[in-house]
Amino acid sequence: MSNLENVSTLEQISPSLGRFSRLMGLDLGTKTIGLGLSDVERTLASPLETIQRTKFGADAKKLIELANKHEVAAFVIGLPLNMDSSEGPRAQGTRAFVRSMAPLDKRPFIFWDERLSTAAVTRALIDQDASRAKRAQVVDRMAAAYILQGALDRLQAIMRAAQS
Repeated sequence: MSNLENVSTLEQISPSLGRFSRLMGLDLGTKTIGLGLSDVERTLASPLETIQRTKFGADAKKLIELANKHEVAAFVIGLPLNMDSSEGPRAQGTRAFVRSMAPLDKRPFIFWDERLSTAAVTRALIDQDASRAKRAQVVDRMAAAYILQGALDRLQAIMRAAQS
């Protein structure tokens, strides 16, 4: 794990996770931070809530409070890569957010490719005939859960491989 950025990988953190430690997914936007939360067995991600972004300090405080309340061991944060896998300004902003969090909270961050996560969630909501207003209310936290579920599925594969 890099001390500068508090960044880790699923492979690095899996041996150190407590039996009932949760992971929290983050979909970092310019106006909101969508949050998802794993169950204690780390198999299922659920939408948690959406933080309306104000100032970094207030956003970080709210995030840490929720992580403490739900006994979160690590954060899985969506990394918005371009379709060609390059990093643009949004990915750089996500990395800057993680660097700013490092002095405030020692929990590791795991970057997770979030390409098309919001589009997939929006498509699912449209398929369920959710109104535009309803989609706007839930899309960020559902995208965070979608991002987190991908990481949980990978973590389960890592754990199975370690046991065999």
